[in-house]
Amino acid sequence: MHTESPPILLTFGLSDPTSATGVQADLLTFASMGGYGVSVLTGYSSQDSRSCDDVQPIDPDWIGDQARMLLEDMPVAAFKVGSAVNAENVAAIAEIVADYDETPLVVAPDFGLAGEHLLSTDELREATASLLVPQASVLVVSPQSAVALAQTITENENLALDEAVSILLENGCEFVLISDGNAPQFTHTLYSDGGIVREDAWDRPAHNVAGAIDTLAAAVTAMLANGLAVPEAVREAQEYLQQVLENAFRPGMGRHFPDRFFWARTEETEQDDSGAQG
Repeated sequence: MHTESPPILLTFGLSDPTSATGVQADLLTFASMGGYGVSVLTGYSSQDSRSCDDVQPIDPDWIGDQARMLLEDMPVAAFKVGSAVNAENVAAIAEIVADYDETPLVVAPDFGLAGEHLLSTDELREATASLLVPQASVLVVSPQSAVALAQTITENENLALDEAVSILLENGCEFVLISDGNAPQFTHTLYSDGGIVREDAWDRPAHNVAGAIDTLAAAVTAMLANGLAVPEAVREAQEYLQQVLENAFRPGMGRHFPDRFFWARTEETEQDDSGAQG
């Protein structure tokens, strides 16, 4: 029997063998929120729940070839870009998504795994700011990353967060979602060129949980693919994020991981309780 395909979501990002972040995490989030995820790797990491030891980038030509094969075969409803690893990969991804400018693009860059040298991080930020940010439907970043991206555009080293957000919006980004996990509460503020669209505060998780911004950005991507407007997509994504953080678990000796399928285990518990009562 033929069944209608769920929304197809394409994520570009790093392979994280723990599945706490990167493309593995995105695929889990997409599936949990009713989407079907496909992926193009930008690199491989060697890491566990405590730390990342090494990152090996993928050749940008491979990125382009794999993405084109997928896009010529399947109707992709939304894109997410996570860790691109280096500036060459950013350029390859930017060229691809430019051909699909009607498709929502969520950009959630990670500058922490760009290599050992500061120069590689600087080049990655510059490429992201100049090539991906102008195409983004939603840019999902921490306050620190927002300022770092804006600094590559203005070369002003003393930017306040509001100034940085304005610069990113002026550079072509449609919405900027600032996710601040260092505040007394976990806050998410959505900006457009008209100012603050919505601002939400949530209880901080009890533990250090990996992959919060990855999860938030992937959830926004899934909601956009389902046809929600950005403010509503951001709200739904936050509610999902809060649930996965509250149900986080610790699989190893390091950080806690989001339980992206918390609802499945909740249903199992309820069924077990119902059976015991009967």
